[in-house]
Amino acid sequence: MLRRFVQLFFIIAGGTAGYLYIPRLLELVGFAEGTWLMADYVAPYLGLVLGAIILFILSLWISDYIVSFFTWIEEMLMKAPVADLLFGSLGIIIGLIIAYFLIIPIQSIEIRIVSQVVPIFLSVLFAYFGFQVGFKRRDEFLNLFTLPKKEKKKSITSDDTALELPKPKILDTSVIIDGRIADICQTSFLEGTIIIPQFVLEELQHIADSSDALKRNRGRRGLDILNRIQKDLPINVEIYEGDFEEIQEVDSKLVKLAKVMNGIVVTNDFNLNKVCEFQKVPVLNINDLANAVKPIVLPGEELGVQVIKDGKEQNQGVAYLDDGTMIVVEEGKNYIGKNIEVVITSVLQTSAGRMIFAKPKLLEKAL
Repeated sequence: MLRRFVQLFFIIAGGTAGYLYIPRLLELVGFAEGTWLMADYVAPYLGLVLGAIILFILSLWISDYIVSFFTWIEEMLMKAPVADLLFGSLGIIIGLIIAYFLIIPIQSIEIRIVSQVVPIFLSVLFAYFGFQVGFKRRDEFLNLFTLPKKEKKKSITSDDTALELPKPKILDTSVIIDGRIADICQTSFLEGTIIIPQFVLEELQHIADSSDALKRNRGRRGLDILNRIQKDLPINVEIYEGDFEEIQEVDSKLVKLAKVMNGIVVTNDFNLNKVCEFQKVPVLNINDLANAVKPIVLPGEELGVQVIKDGKEQNQGVAYLDDGTMIVVEEGKNYIGKNIEVVITSVLQTSAGRMIFAKPKLLEKAL
């Protein structure tokens, strides 16, 4: 359809140009001067037909390139976030308005090259600057628009506390594959809308299509988790269709999106967590939540555990609590495969989690 439209445009443009200029061109070269071909009722229409035919033949050669160019522009516009398009367009309009007022006195100059060429140059220049300012400073403009709403909400409350809606929660790839986010959503601990960026979905699909079996299973698990969150859980889920073409890394795109939407990144990636903290972006780490809700054990308490394997040091055994916390049992190598009572001797909190040291209760009685 677009190709036919381009060809029709070429035919109309060629006919119009031929109607206006081919008779004059024939007069200049003296072609068929004084014959019926140069009559006023023949020459313009002859030029119209010739111009339409010439540009139609030309369109058969270049129309595919023009259609490809338009298709590329359409794809870029479809991928661009709405905020980018809105503020970029507003910037172009403001730039053209400024250029218009500057062009008015220039058009009165008698020098033709100044009055005709300079206005075109100024229009293009100010439209470009307007687009760049609107596009690159859109975050600041968004903050200006949201500021009055926040002040209005504050004026409603009687105790000067801001009545704000919950911020949207933006999920990254790692937390989706991890799967615990679905259980957290089911318990209604996360408030607000869950945002799934399109570029995260593409990364998940790429992992699910991997030739490596482990990666493929992780990607499919992530897609299953998303389907569960969207279909089975009573929580609002939205897909963010936009993308940031100038940014390559998915983690950097997540940080940028959180700034644009004034949202919170939800992750269990340690490095992304640090990047968000450095750039003053709110972040929720699922691992931090898991460590916070683990049961607290104190030195001197007694636990029943099953020793399942050797420890790193001599005569050590290793057991695990139901939440995955590792218990190092001193002198526990002889109890591998057995359920025993142990006494907690110390608790060590590390960046990887909590580690508990214990010794068999039978040895303590023997002492």
